[in-house]
Amino acid sequence: MTSTPRRPGVPARHDADRVCGADWAPDAGRAHDRSPGTGRAPGAGPATGAGPALDADHVPGADRVSGAEEDLRALFGESTAVFASVAGPAHLLEAANPAFFAAIGRTGHARTGLPLAELVPELAGQGFLTLLDRAYRTGLPCSVRDARVLLGEGGTAREAFFDFHYEPRRDAGGNVMGVRMIGVETTQVKHAQRLTAEHRALLEQIARQAPLDEVLEGMAKVIETLSPGVLVSVLLADPDGRHLRHGTAPSLPGFYNRAIDGIATGEGVGSCGTAAHRRRRVVVTDIATDPFWDDFRDLAVRAGLAACWSTPILARDGHLLGTFAMYHRTPRSPSESDLALAGIFAGTAALAIERHHAERARLAAEAREKAARDDLTFLLRASNALSADLDHAQTLQRLATLCAPTLAPLCAVDVIEGGRVRRIATAAPTAYERALLASHIPVYDSGDDAVARVLASSLTEVARRTPTGPGPWQDLNVTGYLCAPLTDRGQTFGTLTLLSTGDHTFDGHAVTLAEELARRAATAAHNARQYTQRVTLARDLQAGLLLPDLPTLPGAELATSYHPAGEGLEISGDFYDVFPLDDGRWAFMLGDVCGRGALAAATTALVRNTARAVAPLLPGPEAVVHAVNRALTKRHNSHDTGFVTLVYGHFTPAADGLDIELVRAGHTLPVHLTADGPRPVHSEGSLLGILGSPALAARSLRLAPGESLVLYTDGITEARNAAGEQFGEDRLIRALTPPPSGAQGILKALSQAVQAFTDGHETDDDQATLVLTATAAATGRSPSPRA
Repeated sequence: MTSTPRRPGVPARHDADRVCGADWAPDAGRAHDRSPGTGRAPGAGPATGAGPALDADHVPGADRVSGAEEDLRALFGESTAVFASVAGPAHLLEAANPAFFAAIGRTGHARTGLPLAELVPELAGQGFLTLLDRAYRTGLPCSVRDARVLLGEGGTAREAFFDFHYEPRRDAGGNVMGVRMIGVETTQVKHAQRLTAEHRALLEQIARQAPLDEVLEGMAKVIETLSPGVLVSVLLADPDGRHLRHGTAPSLPGFYNRAIDGIATGEGVGSCGTAAHRRRRVVVTDIATDPFWDDFRDLAVRAGLAACWSTPILARDGHLLGTFAMYHRTPRSPSESDLALAGIFAGTAALAIERHHAERARLAAEAREKAARDDLTFLLRASNALSADLDHAQTLQRLATLCAPTLAPLCAVDVIEGGRVRRIATAAPTAYERALLASHIPVYDSGDDAVARVLASSLTEVARRTPTGPGPWQDLNVTGYLCAPLTDRGQTFGTLTLLSTGDHTFDGHAVTLAEELARRAATAAHNARQYTQRVTLARDLQAGLLLPDLPTLPGAELATSYHPAGEGLEISGDFYDVFPLDDGRWAFMLGDVCGRGALAAATTALVRNTARAVAPLLPGPEAVVHAVNRALTKRHNSHDTGFVTLVYGHFTPAADGLDIELVRAGHTLPVHLTADGPRPVHSEGSLLGILGSPALAARSLRLAPGESLVLYTDGITEARNAAGEQFGEDRLIRALTPPPSGAQGILKALSQAVQAFTDGHETDDDQATLVLTATAAATGRSPSPRA
């Protein structure tokens, strides 16, 4: 970011130099340094324009920078004109204005009558006496623009720029007798151009969002180049404005920067601490005597610092951003230009720091937003995973797997079962660590155990140490733990324990995430447990409404199947039963109750129990079905679940097969499988539970050995494929053509046909099937015990 100073005695390239009508450049052929004001950080755009106006149209905060013109005037003042008249080939100074003597630094002993080479000896090696010689010899005027001159010698030498015009002086006869020299000092313009270029480069860096340390260091080097002898330091304020941190100080000793890093802001705390506290500039002209430096004087002496002027860097709303300090190695007071320079660059530093804060705030907001999205994604993924399995043990194992290693290296889940704590799930990087963690069981009633305390208090416990109580903590390298309760509907039934190892720690974010995950897991585990209990209950009740074991039938083979719709959470309305009568006959039935659930179960039990109770007392199937209908129509209104369809019949083993008498009450048609193929058994009959006296008609048939009777519910014929098409009676008939062998073969063929048709598509109705196949004569056999 800095402009490289030229080597002493090397003039700058002139834009339009003309001497005695010929193009000329002092020291022609010598390599020249680059033009002033072009130094900038790598990548900065070219500096264009001249003068103090700052082109900051596209730089945020340029409204503040545009007020720098007054500071620039204070920095560079107005250009001055010098005049001198010399005579003869020795260029004796005859006359000069005060500005000439001020420019050459000889105001204390302004003298005429001396050759310029003696009065200003430093000019001899810079080519300007050669110009005077040529103008004197040729008698032609010439001009030199942007001539760089080093005036003075040693430590007092200064760089200056002039536009010179040399005019020969003639006597009455036209002979050249001397040269008149007029010069306009453009040093101020050159410095303004340099400052403008460097300032523009800084603003461009800020607009490009260059790193703050690069901007501040470049700014410091620019100022140190523009003001030789100045050492620049920038300190940055903490967010609360109570302390100042090192920002940049490229020319100050490292020990000094380290010593003042973090100094407090306050009255009398050096120049910078006091300026930050007062919110206005503080000037210390002599560190050795100023009380503000009492606590830092020895440090300043070691660093070779004697004066310090500090300007607070303030944001647009007035809050403190930092301080901008200019140090000197000798005691001195600031000039108007020094203070103006400090004002300009303090404002520029404010722009850079504010932009840095804004960018850091934006990145922090984006990071928070991303973290929130990541957390939400994690929780959504976790919720899906936790609800994917309806087994509560598997749900809690998924919880442990989700937590490790995302939230901690090790995880354990404990639940209360039968008044004791059971470790139900673990997760760890290795099988050995998992086994070690699983072997540790917390003590439920121990006050020295974190799990027991959390179970008792229902409050999360976090510590940066190993858990209290015995455990494999040393073997697992445990350094901290987080134990969160698993609570559902106010009841804590378990804990989620996360264990840190090595340098891993739990922050507030991890605690919040773990507690939310534990809450979701507790709900999922509770739902899974309820689901398991409900399925078990439904299956137990359903089993009670079906035959627990198939009876052994005389002269017949029996096969049954039952497939609930969905996941079997509700008790279905499909049922079947087979039981013996006292006279050697057997009763069989298959039906479908409208509806599902507990009321359907109650209706099923009513139908089965009524049939079993009245069948030994009534003459035939028609009377039994009428009795069942009477029981349905006389039940309490609160138990009304609608109608019932039923096929009820009796069969009697005979020498040549089975004699069957049956009644169909609104049910699907039974199918008689003969050697010639399937034949539907037509029997008229109304639904049960609707009319007080339904129309019923008994139907008799004989099953020869090898023939079968197939009863089924409408869940078979109404099963649908993915296109919504029903299986139907025609497909049922085709599935049983030709008739498979035996009751089990028939049942298998029908089941496979339905499965192939639906292709795994979930059915929405229960399916029940009963197959009765005649085998051989069985007259005279005693009936099997009641089922």
